[in-house]
Amino acid sequence: MSVKEHVHFIGVGGYGMSAVARIMVESGYTVSGSDMQQNELTKQLQELGVTIYQGHAAEHVNGADWVVYSSGIPSENVEMITAKEQGIPLFHRSQMLARLVNEKKGITVAGSHGKTTTSSMIAFLLTHAELDPSFLIGGNVVGLGGNARAGKSPYVVAEADESDRSFLHYHPYLSVVTNIEADHLENYGGQFSNLLAAYEQYLSQVREGGMAIISMDDLHLREMLPKLRGEVITYGRQGAGDYQAINIEEGNCSISFDLLEYGKPLGRITLPVPGKHNVSNALAAIAVGRFLGVSFSCIADAMQHFTNAKRRFQIIGDIDDCLIVDDYAHHPTEIRATLEAAKGTGRRIVAIFQPQRYTRTYYLFEQFGQAFADADEVIITDIYSPAGEKQIEGVSAKRLAELIKEKSNSHVHYVASKDEILQYLLNKDLGHHLVLTMGATDIWKVGTQLLEKRQVTHTKP
Repeated sequence: MSVKEHVHFIGVGGYGMSAVARIMVESGYTVSGSDMQQNELTKQLQELGVTIYQGHAAEHVNGADWVVYSSGIPSENVEMITAKEQGIPLFHRSQMLARLVNEKKGITVAGSHGKTTTSSMIAFLLTHAELDPSFLIGGNVVGLGGNARAGKSPYVVAEADESDRSFLHYHPYLSVVTNIEADHLENYGGQFSNLLAAYEQYLSQVREGGMAIISMDDLHLREMLPKLRGEVITYGRQGAGDYQAINIEEGNCSISFDLLEYGKPLGRITLPVPGKHNVSNALAAIAVGRFLGVSFSCIADAMQHFTNAKRRFQIIGDIDDCLIVDDYAHHPTEIRATLEAAKGTGRRIVAIFQPQRYTRTYYLFEQFGQAFADADEVIITDIYSPAGEKQIEGVSAKRLAELIKEKSNSHVHYVASKDEILQYLLNKDLGHHLVLTMGATDIWKVGTQLLEKRQVTHTKP
């Protein structure tokens, strides 16, 4: 692929697509892209010289040598059709990302949970160590100035998505897996065994001289370890692993631990983000850094100054003794981990959750019901369903609220709309509370609107 070539992106406004587009324009390619709506990511691309079209039209692909599309683009999209008619090579986003990863020393992070945070930590650590990595992350990392950058070193940090099997395109130098759970089974014939086999294949595709890095806190990865080909580094916070966290102490929106490397104490690590799950994420990043020769003192300093990606326990604001936090948690395990982290603040927790997709809610219905024990109050709102998804009989937000009441938390109620949730919160005494919005949707708007309304009230004479 020549740097002079023109690459066009259909659906460029998402985190994954915009990250690849940014890497390519910073690497010297001519880049254009289209999407139905412009957003912060498309504006950033425009500032870098990318031509952005709002909406889709046949003429947008004129002159393109390559066309990249995302999973959300239907085959009947006019730009897809035009590219096929003109014989322009079409690449799925994951295929283009694989080219970037496989051509260099790729460091890819897979797992059901923690991909974005772990990738962010690795990219932040390597940047702090002046290793100048390229990175493509599924979230906007404040400390890195965005979700992507083309560095000058051979290292490329990226998330490896198992949801559509696209992580099997990668042959990385370092292959990280944080954990494995039964999710996205609709793409694995409904069989968890097929998902496990895919992870085993992914971990076995590490290039010569590289390393697989896996968590010993995960049962499935522990059982998979003897089957893996090649060298493996392990980590854990439950008394097992080449890298271990001991003497874990939680603070107010922070956590610290002593680090063991192959049984030898190296020193103490402090993270400015809460939650024991972030200790695990940090151990994975530390294992990468140490393999690449980064000193402990540099790692400790990087971890202490780490700033998480947006929507990963992101503090929206703190006003009148009410802390407002947003998190991307949309799986039962993520919800439990996020609530555990919130509980560590010592505040009363109001958890607001919007389920995404009828299929995910159906497959994980029982697990969702058991996930909210650590909240003092739970609000469930209507399921977000993308266009074209059919409703499943018996699966509804109201029914989920009833199940949560039965299985894990009696202080739960169903509220149909975000406007109703906001009004409820405005009428409630939220002193020494933590209002936590969770979900893969735009439920975060409840938190930002609550902050705006409380700020107006706060400033009134």
